[in-house]
Amino acid sequence: MQTKRTIAIIGASGNMGAAIAKALAKGNDRLLLISKEEEKLEVLKAAITNEHPLADVEGMSCAMHGSWEADIIILATPYEAQADIAEKIREVASQKIVISIANPLNTTYDALVTNPNKSAAEELQALLPHSKVVKAFNTTYAANFAQPIIDGKQADAFIAGDNEAALETTAELVKTTGFNPIIAGKLSVSRTLEAMQLLLIQLTMKYNYNWLAGWKILHQ
Repeated sequence: MQTKRTIAIIGASGNMGAAIAKALAKGNDRLLLISKEEEKLEVLKAAITNEHPLADVEGMSCAMHGSWEADIIILATPYEAQADIAEKIREVASQKIVISIANPLNTTYDALVTNPNKSAAEELQALLPHSKVVKAFNTTYAANFAQPIIDGKQADAFIAGDNEAALETTAELVKTTGFNPIIAGKLSVSRTLEAMQLLLIQLTMKYNYNWLAGWKILHQ
């Protein structure tokens, strides 16, 4: 019998955090929903248990305590909060998978605020030197989690990281959420992935995709 994993979602009350939590509730993992917005957490928990009565889900406010309990940590917070949260969880996140979903966008959505030679995920790895940072879920919109099939095609979700086992584990989570996982390469590839989402946002605003759009690699 497979041991149940514990997944902490920091920032679970946000649009992306809530979407990821609802999608992962289809699996068999224990979910720790972490946010200081207690009312939103209660609403999210109710929505999850209503759709998945057997889901093992718990809400809490402390990122450090939740990360200590977790096997896998998903950082579903804005890029601006990354350094502060990393400081809080650094010791308890040691040797654990930490998934970065952040896109370091400026306020006008016409550029990234990171150095061109370093992604938000690489910055997080530097802040958490003893963790296994993986980039995932950043090339998708929150709405895609409820509808990962777009125009009859399953949207791809790209993954990047330096630890092979962490990449495979993350790919499993991506499958659970309904996307087709594509392991794109080393963590440095996350620079490209973050730029891809910037482009998708720009195209969505230009062509009015209604925030339901995604990437798909077509091949033979």
